Amino acid sequence: MGTISTATFITFIFYMIVLLAFGLYAYFKTKDLSDYVLGGRKLGGGTAALSAGASDMSSWLLLGLPGAIYLGGMNEIWLAVGLAIGAYLNWQFLAKRLRLYTEKANDSITLPDFFENRFRDDSKALRVISAIIILVFFTFYSSSGLVGGALLFQSSFGMSYTQALWIGALVIVSYTFIGGFLAVSWSDLFQGTLMFLALVIVPVVAITEIGGWNETVQAIGSLDTAYLDAFQGVGFIAIISLLAWGLGYFGQPHIITRFMAVKSTKEIPKAQAIGMTWMILSLFGAVFTGLTGLAYFSEFGPAGQPLPENQHETVFILFTQLLMNEWVAGFLIAAILSAIMSTIDSQLLVSSSALAEDFYKPFIRKNASQKELMWVGRIGVLLIAVIAVLLAYNPDSSVLELVSYAWAGFGSAFGPVLLLALFWKGMTRNGALTGMIVGGLTVIIWAELEVILGWFGMTEATFASISIFGLYEIIPGFILAGLSAILVSLLGKEPSQEIQEEYDAVKKLSDELR
Repeated sequence: MGTISTATFITFIFYMIVLLAFGLYAYFKTKDLSDYVLGGRKLGGGTAALSAGASDMSSWLLLGLPGAIYLGGMNEIWLAVGLAIGAYLNWQFLAKRLRLYTEKANDSITLPDFFENRFRDDSKALRVISAIIILVFFTFYSSSGLVGGALLFQSSFGMSYTQALWIGALVIVSYTFIGGFLAVSWSDLFQGTLMFLALVIVPVVAITEIGGWNETVQAIGSLDTAYLDAFQGVGFIAIISLLAWGLGYFGQPHIITRFMAVKSTKEIPKAQAIGMTWMILSLFGAVFTGLTGLAYFSEFGPAGQPLPENQHETVFILFTQLLMNEWVAGFLIAAILSAIMSTIDSQLLVSSSALAEDFYKPFIRKNASQKELMWVGRIGVLLIAVIAVLLAYNPDSSVLELVSYAWAGFGSAFGPVLLLALFWKGMTRNGALTGMIVGGLTVIIWAELEVILGWFGMTEATFASISIFGLYEIIPGFILAGLSAILVSLLGKEPSQEIQEEYDAVKKLSDELR
């Protein structure tokens, strides 16, 4: 282990001690399942904002997005624009109504719990289907974070990919297992701050090293002026697909649980302001990290050429190793670990709550104690983590590709249904169930459309020539889920008087709080 690795290792040890301290403190504050999965609805606005942001962005912010910009240039910025718009709309329209409605609907503490209570679904179908969707797509999502963690440990400590994968998983699971939602939220506050500082420091130092912003732009232009053009090489379909990432926000369980957990709707405007400021500045930092990587590595990379394509997602890591003091490098690499951990811990927690609250309690042990349910949740964290590790075993896995698939799955299956459940009195249980199934299946089928059409004789060339097939799968998934939910609701029996009265009460309260 070299000098930098020694310093990085010491930083990691300190970082782990802090996180485990969060976990242990939260362990003694966690009394029941509501505390474990929702923190007892006690989050302040600032904590909720940074927790939502850190849980949202994950390793793709420090690895995937800079890597995408490094490969494609400014034409990838549409993804960041779409995300910023989607996050703003999510805070603006969904946060307050969801916080009010989940408490009104029998104090629902998970998304499946809310769907069942909102539509008085005695059949448990909504709970089971939504829990299955959570488990399927979060397994892929968690796998993306573990790939990011493995890349980090591999690059920083010279481990094999497999060793790095298991060590990263062990680190992430430990404090989530112990402390639950409170540990995750408090650590996210710490991790979100680290991520923000890292994304400000790295591009500034890199630009300074190159000689200034003008020199950076000239270096990029000397490679190819197309890198500086946001419209170069992307058509209408590609831009719409990148912007459509913003639709995914309405259905991400690990983000919207922060809305459910905030202690009061009065905290939401403050949380929105903090969260959006953090997000926009962090996205700018990630974009500039990718751009400055193009300029820097074209001059200082191997043989004076940009890095090989398969190393594009390590741009941020390489900057920390090449440009920073060894102790600062350790701090910045801890920030990457923060980005990875802050998302996976939330995903594991939501998945484990689905197992405990939505499968174990209704179907296995209806009279299970709160302590028993907490331990079922903790065991669920371990099981899901193991499956995610096995999915991440391929060292050629792409962080952004895995995130893209899971993001589309949640956005399509839950986004339209949740929006309709919160803002349309006529939404029915069958409409919600149909929307979830159609949204989830559309994403799965669309992602494999080339293979499916190949079974019917369509060639790769023909498939590639039909531009509509290049749409990001969240677009057809979101549209078809929404339309099917509306159509089935309109064709069926209208909601009961009790459901409509509850909806009216929530709407009235929401209007009064504006």
